[in-house]
Amino acid sequence: MKKYVSDLRVVSVEHITDKYVLIKLTQDERLPEVLPGQFVEVRVDGSPSTFLRRPISVNFVDYDANQLWLLVAAVGDGTRRLARLQTGDVLNCMFPLGNSFTMPAGKDEKVLLVGGGVGVAPLLYFGKKLCDMGCRPVFLLGARSEKDLLMLDEFSKYGRVCVTTEDGTAGERGFVTNHSVLGEIRFDRISTCGPKPMMVAVAKYAKANGIECEVSLENKMACGVGACLCCVEKTTEGNVCVCKEGPVVNINKLLWQI
Repeated sequence: MKKYVSDLRVVSVEHITDKYVLIKLTQDERLPEVLPGQFVEVRVDGSPSTFLRRPISVNFVDYDANQLWLLVAAVGDGTRRLARLQTGDVLNCMFPLGNSFTMPAGKDEKVLLVGGGVGVAPLLYFGKKLCDMGCRPVFLLGARSEKDLLMLDEFSKYGRVCVTTEDGTAGERGFVTNHSVLGEIRFDRISTCGPKPMMVAVAKYAKANGIECEVSLENKMACGVGACLCCVEKTTEGNVCVCKEGPVVNINKLLWQI
């Protein structure tokens, strides 16, 4: 796919929690095709300690409004700077980067999308794309507490939403792999993004049950085009650059202990 380096205008910055912000961007030209699971590399201006672009998953693309959404966790100098953006500001983005989640073969496949923390971000757009083809997925979203759950109203537009929290303040208490929906439905396909321990647990569940599974890796990515080798992951096919050959990888290619 063709890649673009564009100055996108900030439409709005919504502070969802003290930590997470939803940034909506636009441009005069129609946004290019973006696939679910792809990401952008954002240039952070005004932060003297941030020299490299920051990789941010594409949360959603609203082609009717010509908007690209980024869900950002403000955890470092660069992302905290992004959280201070204002309507009308310009954000330089290189996109779309990486590969995408695999669409099911047909609308009757039962698809489970599992996310944790800011890893829920790419699952919203994927859910929309699945819904467009007539396949309504189940979202299984995990968080430490109710206050850490993100965008539940948006997710509910495209499928059933199941929730776990570690402290039991919302949904079922525990981790995503403990949720009762796993005993209710025999899923054909699982896609997951979030903290590595969660993805490892989901991958183990999928492999034990013979379910096709993809994970979206969150290795540190500096260049976004496979040049700097910062994001290399060892696989059954040798070393791959997650920013170029990923971030979405089938679990059968990973060397995790699953």
